[in-house]
Amino acid sequence: MSPRPRVAGERRPWLSTHALLLLPITLIVVITVVDTQAPTSVHLGPALVIAPALTPSFAGPRTTAAVGALAVGAQILIAHTHGGLGTTNHIVQIITLAVLSALLVLYSALRERRQAQLAQVRTVAEAAQHVLMWPLPEHIGPLRIASLYLAAEDEAQIGGDLYAATRGGDAVRVLIGDVRGKGLSAIGEAALLLSAFRESAHRRIPLAELAGSLDQSVSRYAADLEPAEEAGERFATALLVEIPDHGQVTRMTSCGHPPPLLLSPGHVVTVPTLHPSPPLGVHAGTEHTLDVFSFEPGDTLLLYTDGVVEARDAGGRFYPLAERVARWTEDSPEALIHHLRRDLLGHVGGRLGDDAALIALHRTPVDRHRHHGRVATADAFRHGPAPGSRRQTGP
Repeated sequence: MSPRPRVAGERRPWLSTHALLLLPITLIVVITVVDTQAPTSVHLGPALVIAPALTPSFAGPRTTAAVGALAVGAQILIAHTHGGLGTTNHIVQIITLAVLSALLVLYSALRERRQAQLAQVRTVAEAAQHVLMWPLPEHIGPLRIASLYLAAEDEAQIGGDLYAATRGGDAVRVLIGDVRGKGLSAIGEAALLLSAFRESAHRRIPLAELAGSLDQSVSRYAADLEPAEEAGERFATALLVEIPDHGQVTRMTSCGHPPPLLLSPGHVVTVPTLHPSPPLGVHAGTEHTLDVFSFEPGDTLLLYTDGVVEARDAGGRFYPLAERVARWTEDSPEALIHHLRRDLLGHVGGRLGDDAALIALHRTPVDRHRHHGRVATADAFRHGPAPGSRRQTGP
């Protein structure tokens, strides 16, 4: 693997550390020179403690110890200049500075150890996120995909929201869900739901039956592992969408989940859920039904969890997703998600109260000319679609 090219203007950490190290050293030199030249009635030596006190903010325990030793040496030099080392005042100052420097070294060591532990936790969290919730592909079937996951808990990479996409015959099946709770406590249920979806989604069973299978999995999990004091409180909302490679009739099953938004240039429409089902795990054996709608080439389908629309600003106002997303209906999925992330975090002041997830699915335009028995996308043709071609409407 070739080394990562260094971006122009990028600073290496050791350069910053060495530059910052000049500050405590300069302080020690200036204080020492001024104190040795000042009258004996002026005592600047105690100010030397500032130098080792500043060092742990940018350096480790060894550098802090070196700066502390330099400060103690400077204090000894000042004592030798002003009456010798035998005076009680100088002895107390030297001992005090040495003890404070030792405490600062201990603090720096503990801080460095905690930073290493935090880095390890972040690495484990990122690995767990990739294992439980695989990154969505940028392209799958006729779709371009971009996604966003924002965990509510500090330093967490995963939580109670989830999403997945897979191929099922000649269609793409997408799941987005939200289990009860947030952050790390909800990971178990999220992992179960994702595993059940991946196990069943590739089978050519109707979408309603797939929802029923996920419902049974969540119900079994709750029956086996749910504590008695939490009886009936383990459930998950979910939205299942099936997008065929050909044709524009898209199927959807909602289990207590917010409806998606359908974006076309200049327009935003909330896809109605005419036959919603209860959340998964609430009523085992519920008969799930389908809603259908037209998802045409060039449109974008935006799926989201309630952590997005229930995010509040300082005044308690919910995030107006449909209103805000209307600004970016002609953007690519990646640009749309980027804008929404920045706008959502700005709305809440940088910190969410609940996990939030977003998926943007853009249906790429398709040229209906058949090539070797397959439907070829417009990108496959070097010169683009034939002049005068029209966008096909849904059945």
